[in-house]
Amino acid sequence: MIYPSIEELTHQNKYNRYTLVIATAKCARELTDEYVEQREIAEKLLANKETDKSLASLIKKEYRDEKAVKCAIKRLHKGEYKIVDESIKDIGR
Repeated sequence: MIYPSIEELTHQNKYNRYTLVIATAKCARELTDEYVEQREIAEKLLANKETDKSLASLIKKEYRDEKAVKCAIKRLHKGEYKIVDESIKDIGR
């Protein structure tokens, strides 16, 4: 079983599973891009001998220690990453 459950993530059936998968993938891609950016900066600092810290200590723990999909699911559940679904609109406009 995964936590949070699919039912919790779909917000009382406001979003279907497909929308949830797409949102999770996009968030995970953003997290991966942030990790790559932080790693490049850390590697440059080490190459130029501007710091004596280890590579791992220069990268945020969230990006370094957890899988991107797991972090994305956590962000969706906490509301840090929002699903913007254009198909859900006010018909009365």
